[in-house]
Amino acid sequence: MKALYFDKHGQLDVVKYGDVPDPEPGPGEVLIRVHACALNFLDIWVRRGWPGLNLEMPHWCGADVAGEIAALGENVSGWQVGQRVVVDPGVNLVEDEFTRNGEDSVSPDYHILGEHRRGGAAEYLAISAGNLAAIPDHIDYPEAAAPLLVGLTAWRMLLRRAGLRAGESVLVVGAGGGVNSIAIQIARLAGATVYVVASNAEKAERARQLGADVVLDRSRVDWTKEIFKLTARRGVDVVVDNVGKATITKSMQAVARGGRIVIVGNTSGPQAEIDIRYIFGKQISIIGSTMGSHQDFHDLLDLLWSGKIMPVLHGIMPLREGVDAYRLMEEGKHFGKIVLAP
Repeated sequence: MKALYFDKHGQLDVVKYGDVPDPEPGPGEVLIRVHACALNFLDIWVRRGWPGLNLEMPHWCGADVAGEIAALGENVSGWQVGQRVVVDPGVNLVEDEFTRNGEDSVSPDYHILGEHRRGGAAEYLAISAGNLAAIPDHIDYPEAAAPLLVGLTAWRMLLRRAGLRAGESVLVVGAGGGVNSIAIQIARLAGATVYVVASNAEKAERARQLGADVVLDRSRVDWTKEIFKLTARRGVDVVVDNVGKATITKSMQAVARGGRIVIVGNTSGPQAEIDIRYIFGKQISIIGSTMGSHQDFHDLLDLLWSGKIMPVLHGIMPLREGVDAYRLMEEGKHFGKIVLAP
């Protein structure tokens, strides 16, 4: 089969489009014919690699998969060949104290499709039948694939980890990424006042269309000062900061006393210098979050299939043009998700 793969870690020039071994479904697994696979910034980090990441090469990424069942492995029931499905990108390898408490993604044996195991940026994928959910007839494949990982991440991040409540205020730092575009919608649906920092006027307008109450164009204003003015120097209850190094100090300035900063990523770099006095002086909670449980995934799908949360697509590109798609994402020239179609 064809895949968008790499056989060594590195920059974009290591990515190739070509033939790789066909996957075979094992017991309890199904073979999916992939119709859509959305990109995530996680793909870039995996391709670049980090100490301790040991992958079977060649490797291909792709956590967000929608397609149809092409074959059933042994001992699979309740599914049929030809059925339209999406894949929960969280893979639990064992049952432990965390999974028993519904904290699947906290488990040390929780893996993400496309990260520690080969993903969906290919023509076929073999995956456990327990990770499948059916796609309703009114949803097409790209719409189904686009919000999966980012939606699951945003759902847990805001509601389960940050404990967002109706009447609170949320600041989303950055508007164009997949997690943030869904976070705007979830925060709005939860009854919060939503502030967004955007990098330019075009992304600011898109954030407004998603339901943001106030959008600050950082190319024109100092957003921390503006947040103070808009909140009578109080700050916001929750800050979503997935940028990291470049913005964490401003986020600590913008959050209210006793507020929460929730982090699921670090697009500007993983290591940042923090003035600890902000943390104890303002009694700030800095909260990490990653992915979510299988129940979180199904709760998210209920909102997506009912239209209460809308997938945000930048565009659809053929799998063979995946290198160009990754370049577009790395340069930050997108709003919403880029979807590859084998």
